[in-house]
Amino acid sequence: MQGWPEGTGKFVFDTIDSTMAEARRQAPAIAGAAWFLSHEQTAGSGRRGRPWSSQKGNFAASLLIRPDDTPDKLALRSFVAALALYDALVECTGRTEPFQLKWPNDVLLNGGKLAGILLETIAEGPNRWALVIGIGVNLASRPEVEKLESRSLAPKSLKQDMGVAIAPATFLDALAIAYADWETRLQTYGFAPIREAWLARAANIGKPVTARFSDQVIEGVFKTVDETGALILQAPDRQHVITAADISL
Repeated sequence: MQGWPEGTGKFVFDTIDSTMAEARRQAPAIAGAAWFLSHEQTAGSGRRGRPWSSQKGNFAASLLIRPDDTPDKLALRSFVAALALYDALVECTGRTEPFQLKWPNDVLLNGGKLAGILLETIAEGPNRWALVIGIGVNLASRPEVEKLESRSLAPKSLKQDMGVAIAPATFLDALAIAYADWETRLQTYGFAPIREAWLARAANIGKPVTARFSDQVIEGVFKTVDETGALILQAPDRQHVITAADISL
């Protein structure tokens, strides 16, 4: 394994409200990139403000970066983070076959949810943004099923479902290295190779999925992800280009 990415800070906490909140708090004082890891979160959250359980032994971290990109390009980091998570999981377990990526921001283990990604932009001035990438991984334990929404995928954990024990600090080292590698590829070659790599690891391509919005539900076949990162859903009536939705497999 390579060493820690050059020029990237690391902050580790025993307990904190949220690593994303801490990244926001420290952003004004940090010029470059930095990872924030906490062994326990008391107020973590996922997409749409949903609670994200983060017990000791699980992984809760956030990355603060400042790519020279517009907000729509910043959003492509969900694919970069997903690929980095995939590589870190393979590095730590020695296996590839149990893991898949789910649009737009999840990593699956044997079809159940293992990890989630959340992006948040911070406006720092005219046409200047910082990006916080929050990442949670069920390394040691999974949340209780009864506390999840009825449509949620069954939760999985590396220790309970694979018998693999990984310390959060060890996983952070693997993830930080993998993220730096994929970020370099994005900045050097653009989104095309990121998209290709993501699709090669994606769940349910060519299979039926359901896209849920606040005001409607669309069922169709997951065809691909386009050059902007949108999901292409082929419904019976027409093809839909989806930029944000809850996707059920």
